[in-house]
Amino acid sequence: MFLNTPYQLLILSFINFGSKFVRKNKMNNWKEATLDKVIELIIDHRGLTPKKLGGDWSDLGYRAISAKTIKNGQLVNEDQMNILPENLYKKWMKEETQYGDIFLTSEAPLGEHIIWKSKEKLVLSQRIFGIRTKKEILDPFFFNYFIDSKYYQHQLKSRESGSTVSGIKQSELLKTKVLFPSLSEQKEIVATLSSIDEKIELLRKQNETLEKIAQGIFKEWFVDFTLPAEVLTKVGIDGKKLKLENGIPEGWRVGKLTDIANFLNGYAMQKFPAENKNDYLPVIKIKEMNSGITDQTDKASKNIPEKYIVNNGDILFSWSGSLDINIWKYGKGALNQHLFKVTSEEYPKWFYFYWIKYHLPNFRQVANAKAVTMGHIQRHHLDDVQVVIPNVENLKKSNAIIEPIFEKTILNNSQIQTLSNLRNMLLPKLMSGKFKLEK
Repeated sequence: MFLNTPYQLLILSFINFGSKFVRKNKMNNWKEATLDKVIELIIDHRGLTPKKLGGDWSDLGYRAISAKTIKNGQLVNEDQMNILPENLYKKWMKEETQYGDIFLTSEAPLGEHIIWKSKEKLVLSQRIFGIRTKKEILDPFFFNYFIDSKYYQHQLKSRESGSTVSGIKQSELLKTKVLFPSLSEQKEIVATLSSIDEKIELLRKQNETLEKIAQGIFKEWFVDFTLPAEVLTKVGIDGKKLKLENGIPEGWRVGKLTDIANFLNGYAMQKFPAENKNDYLPVIKIKEMNSGITDQTDKASKNIPEKYIVNNGDILFSWSGSLDINIWKYGKGALNQHLFKVTSEEYPKWFYFYWIKYHLPNFRQVANAKAVTMGHIQRHHLDDVQVVIPNVENLKKSNAIIEPIFEKTILNNSQIQTLSNLRNMLLPKLMSGKFKLEK
């Protein structure tokens, strides 16, 4: 089934949502207004810090959302969110956040946003606008989708300023123009797009659960050696005979990461420029590894050595800058420098994936210590950490348990990407006002 073409995606939308598109010659019932006319409140704490209020961040209190914790419509890096104590919260947040508020980054980067679907009261840090629409005019969920339109993103970019870090001032943000249909049509559009997002969110949460299960089994089996005997018995291993010898199970051995996987460093893809603007491979750098392919992604020739081609399901490990490990899910691409493609002909994918992930905090610590240059690790660091390698019997039995879980996360990622492509195809059509949904 060719789900990459807009036509097939449109058919898929008919099947899933029971709707059809009617092309309109013009935006008959759409209105235009500057942002200040369709919102009831904007919260802007530019330049505010706890110390200016006579205190500091704490361990207890209210979580603070910042530009670092919003990405692709999701709350990320929650473990890095600062906490503001109760006494400072009352001084800081004179207007409290509400369900349905939109948080928009003002700089570094500009234009990331999330709609808040919780009653939890947050602190808005610097570089974040809190926007509350006039709900009788502009549905907040509709506006949250509208922010993603090229029309609105262009307005944000055209109004940004700053010599070192560019961003947008509140006065300029309020001048941006919003296009919107009747409230009922707004809600119809939201219902269609949110139904896709809900499916995506469900798959993401399922993956989080699967990841915790698989990683927990891996740690108990190969790191702590604490997997209960009754569990081992169920998979055909006599748990009572799993005796430790020199700190590891009898018959197992200690090795290096390079004993269980091959680490292929990427290539300088500027040496392989695309010959055709419509026929190329997107260049996968650290940014793409973490966020996917965008309009700003570099392009490379398809005529690159086969080993540097990345496909869905490949394991990528960034060894420089922001060290991380991911399962690639954004289609065929070209592996750039500062990334390893990790493979093995002998060991299952999950085995080396979780061993790298286990040692990732150590690698990050090594990279952070290199203050003079961009933080990174070197190949010898892959040999400096130890991995425990089981005997054939245990590897086979553990694979029967962990591999189905791991492969399910990869399948879910593929489904997430298909749904995201569908959403990204529908959004500009619906936000242009040139198409209307009819039941």
